Amino acid sequence: MIRTTVRGALAAAAMLFVTLFSAEPSSASAQDVATLAQSPATLTGRAWIAAGTIPAVQPTLSPPPVAPSTASAPHAASLQQLVGDMPVESDLAADLKCVAQAVYFEARGEPLDGQLAIAEVIINRATSGRYPSDYCAVVTQRAQFSFVRRGRIPAVDAASTAWRRAKAVAQIAQQDLWESTANDALYFHATYVRPGWARQKQQLAQIDTHVFYR
Repeated sequence: MIRTTVRGALAAAAMLFVTLFSAEPSSASAQDVATLAQSPATLTGRAWIAAGTIPAVQPTLSPPPVAPSTASAPHAASLQQLVGDMPVESDLAADLKCVAQAVYFEARGEPLDGQLAIAEVIINRATSGRYPSDYCAVVTQRAQFSFVRRGRIPAVDAASTAWRRAKAVAQIAQQDLWESTANDALYFHATYVRPGWARQKQQLAQIDTHVFYR
């Protein structure tokens, strides 16, 4: 009887050993293994919990804010200072040179505000749709500027201070760097003449010996 009992106990133990080490994993265990085999990046929070593993939370780093651009037009306390700050050593583009030539011949003896207003008239005409669309064609248009002879602009004194100043003023007007009292002007005349068309226009300003209209 005792021998039979011992033999039975040994048989039961052997069966338990075989069950533990040779049995197929349960469906739940197989699912856990498959889940853990996935790349951590593909697991949702619920899958990690089901797998019994909770990943470390990685902080989301926001890109640093982009600072606004500080590039801007040259700043000056006066038109005179702005004229002095403009680059005038190199040659101007041909179209802009025509603006400078008009400033030189029409207003080189005028205050800077008056010179700027002359440049504004040419640029405003070129963008108005009523006149040619490039500056040189505006300046050389027949019967518009008295210094033009047979469609040609005379030579300037390229070494003079007046020409350097006219080049600076032309650039300021083109880049709209300074507000002129005649900013919207399309027409002007000298104070010593009284053209008939002036009565039909809106006067904007008188600067020294020129009157400007829109």
